[in-house]
Amino acid sequence: MFHRRKFYIVKSEFVDSFNELFNTINLPNQLKHGARLTGRWMKALESGDVEIFAIWEYDSKEAYEQIEAGVRADEAHSDRIEQWFAEHGGRKYISEELIVEMRNEQIFSTSEIGN
Repeated sequence: MFHRRKFYIVKSEFVDSFNELFNTINLPNQLKHGARLTGRWMKALESGDVEIFAIWEYDSKEAYEQIEAGVRADEAHSDRIEQWFAEHGGRKYISEELIVEMRNEQIFSTSEIGN
């Protein structure tokens, strides 16, 4: 199995819009191409920002790469994403003003269960 964590720290005023993007555009497209969501969580930080992260599971790193290639090649999805960004101030504004940090990283189990 291959697991990854997609991690964001966002401004609190952006949480509802960001969750809408995930639930209505990104999640359906990921599932359509074969990704499996383990879960997605958020928590308020002392800074006033909000940490949001999702754990995804794939059969292998190669399966992850194939799924991501399919997601990125989906033109209808790309159009929906670009429209969403335009409606929310543009990609540059969002990445510079509303998203504080973003990471996409492989994670590893420390448990004997699920290894």
